[in-house]
Amino acid sequence: MNNKHILLGITGSIAAYKSIELIRRLREHGAIVRVIMTPAALKFITPLTVQAISQQPVWTHLFEAMDHIELARWADMMLIAPASADFLAKLAYGHANDLLSTVCLATTAPITVAPAMNAQMWQSSATQDNCQRLRQHQVTFWGPDKGIQACGETGMGRMLAPADIVQALLNSEQTGKMKGQTLLITAGPTREDIDPVRFISNRSSGRMGYAIAEAALKQGATVTLVTGPVSLSQIPGVHTISVYNALEMFEAVMAHVATADIFIATAAVADYRPIQAATQKMKKNDTHIQLNLERTRDILAAVAQLDKAPFTVGFAAETEHLVSYAQEKLVKKNINMIAANIVGIEGIGFDSTDNSLHVFWDKGEHKLPRTSKKELAVQLLELIMQCHSKHHLITP
Repeated sequence: MNNKHILLGITGSIAAYKSIELIRRLREHGAIVRVIMTPAALKFITPLTVQAISQQPVWTHLFEAMDHIELARWADMMLIAPASADFLAKLAYGHANDLLSTVCLATTAPITVAPAMNAQMWQSSATQDNCQRLRQHQVTFWGPDKGIQACGETGMGRMLAPADIVQALLNSEQTGKMKGQTLLITAGPTREDIDPVRFISNRSSGRMGYAIAEAALKQGATVTLVTGPVSLSQIPGVHTISVYNALEMFEAVMAHVATADIFIATAAVADYRPIQAATQKMKKNDTHIQLNLERTRDILAAVAQLDKAPFTVGFAAETEHLVSYAQEKLVKKNINMIAANIVGIEGIGFDSTDNSLHVFWDKGEHKLPRTSKKELAVQLLELIMQCHSKHHLITP
C-alpha cells in the first residue's frame, strides 16, 4: 500500500470511533489517507482527532476551499468506513447533497464500503435492496460482521475490525493467477425445519468451502460465498451471504450466478425437507413417528443447465464406491468437474481440519492426498484453473 491514496469517508455511526484505528493501521502500511466526514459523523468523533492521526486536512462540508473534483481525482480508492444505512441509500440512488456523496459520484476510483448499523436495519429489505443495487454498480462490500452491538442486540451489522479491513485491502491488492475471475462458492450445511425445535441437517462444518473462498481471494479473484449455518468467521474481502435452508441457498445462488466465471458447490445441501413443518413442538405421544419428505431443488444441476453456465465444480462426500459414484454424478449432472472424498473416517472430512480429494473431469482425474483443508483448497484451485483455461479455449 506504499503511497496508495485512500480517501476515507466516515459517516454517522457509533462505529466511527473505529475509523481512528483504521487510519493508523492504513498509514502503518504506507498509505496516504485523506478523510471526508459527513455532518452526522461529526456527532461521534472530531475532525481534530482525525487530522492528528491522519496528518492530513479533514473535509466536512461541500463548499470548502478544496474542490470536490480535485479530491475525487486524487483518490486511488474510496473507502467508506463506517457506512451507515442512510449513506448506503444515498450512494445507491446517486444523491449528492453532501461532500462525501458528491465525491463518490465524481470519482472514477473503486468504491468499497464497510457497513455498520443495527442488525434489524441491516436485514431490512430496503437496505438489502440498496446493497444489491450497489453491487450491480461494482461497489465492494467488506462486512458487516456479527456480534454484540452498541444497542445491546446481537446480530449481523457490526463494522469489521480495522485489522480485518486492512487485511481485506491487502488481499485485494493481490495480483495472483485468478485476478479478473469471479467465483461463486457454496459452503456448509442447510437446515430443514421439522418443527420450531428440530431440523434435518448434516455434519458439514463449512471449512472446505471457506478455505477455497480464502485461497481464491488471495489469488486475486472476486469471491461471493453463500453459506449455511456454520461457526466460522467471515473472511474479510469475501462477499458473504448467510442462508438457512436449501431453498434460500438455491435463491441466493441463482441471484448471483449470472456474473460468475466459476461456480464451486462445496455445500452439503439437504436432499429432502419436510413437506410441511409443524408450527408447534411435536410431542412424544407415539412410539413411532412418520415424516413426509419432498426433494429439494438440485442447485448444482440447475446451474449446470443454464444457457450460459459458469465452469461448474461439484463435491461428492461418499462412504463407499467413491470412484463410481463420483463419475456417475459428474455425467448425470453435466458438470465440468467433481471433487470426491470419503467421509465417516475419523480425522478426515466432516468435523476435521484435514481432507483428501479424488478429482474427476472429462477424460481426466487427479488425486490430492490428505493435507489441511487450506492447503487442499490451493491445490484444488490450481486444478480448476487448469481445466477452466482448457474449457474456455474450446467453448465457442
